[in-house]
Amino acid sequence: MRTRTIGSQDAARQVSAICLGALPFGTTVGEEESFAILDRFVAAGGNFIDTANNYAFWTPGGRGGESEALLGRWLAARGRPEVVLATKLGAQPTVPGTGLETAEGLGADTVRAAARASLERLGVERIDLLYTHIEDRSVPMEETMGALADLVDEGAVGLLGASNHATWRLEHARALAAASGRPGYDVLQYRYSYLQPRYDVPFPEAGHTHASSELLDFAQVHGLPVLAYSALLSGAYTRPEKPLSPPYDHPGTPARLAALDEVAKEAGATRNQVVIAWLLGHDPQVLPLVGASSVAQLDEVLDAVDLELTADQRARLDAAR
Repeated sequence: MRTRTIGSQDAARQVSAICLGALPFGTTVGEEESFAILDRFVAAGGNFIDTANNYAFWTPGGRGGESEALLGRWLAARGRPEVVLATKLGAQPTVPGTGLETAEGLGADTVRAAARASLERLGVERIDLLYTHIEDRSVPMEETMGALADLVDEGAVGLLGASNHATWRLEHARALAAASGRPGYDVLQYRYSYLQPRYDVPFPEAGHTHASSELLDFAQVHGLPVLAYSALLSGAYTRPEKPLSPPYDHPGTPARLAALDEVAKEAGATRNQVVIAWLLGHDPQVLPLVGASSVAQLDEVLDAVDLELTADQRARLDAAR
């Protein structure tokens, strides 16, 4: 398994270049299959696992916290393997049956309480990487960043990350951290894949924010890794019954898919594997965050780690419009 470095100086961690998304574990993927997927990932050299405190409140019977709780049971059952755990807070609904309109937000008291609840569900003493899942513009950035920095200083959190924030707010947070000499965001997580969406058409999934060219430029300038969620578009690259989301309905998509098919045929690989290989070779650094609902799906992703695109293949993929 290839590795990447996240964080810097004493807080730096070596992680697998593929991050395993645990979103469906404990809800749409049962415990036995979830444990099998996690075991296979670790056996293949994977050590980077991503979840959130609100996964997966929108599923039938889901309330949020199911994924973290399952990971806690797996860690305990496997003798606490050496993995890097990332979770998120801020987007858990406060009213059962509602969505992000009642999200808990990023007030200082909420941040502290949510982090403590995640630690308890995961059964760990420290969260390796804690993201703010969505923005909360009702709370001063100073308050949120101060509460997060306190968690790092206390040893409850290792690294801080941000997901689905406007780039200008990331710069505000960076400037605050620099001025105070306290911890700031070291990792970013955004929706990103080979197919590019129209930015004037919203995603049907509430809260999803695609990595813009400005965001990627910000990440490159400041040396921040970007975790790419929805990297395989929930199966839409390879499964006919999974239509592409409306933002991808534009003239550039057929050209990108044609280039993808051409390279996949040359490489003897699947569309998914070429997408993963394209992301792994991305500049600035991108780490694919990939979910799996079966060991077979995970194996397809793992096989892509060793796929090396030629310079010509990457150029053709990049040029397709």
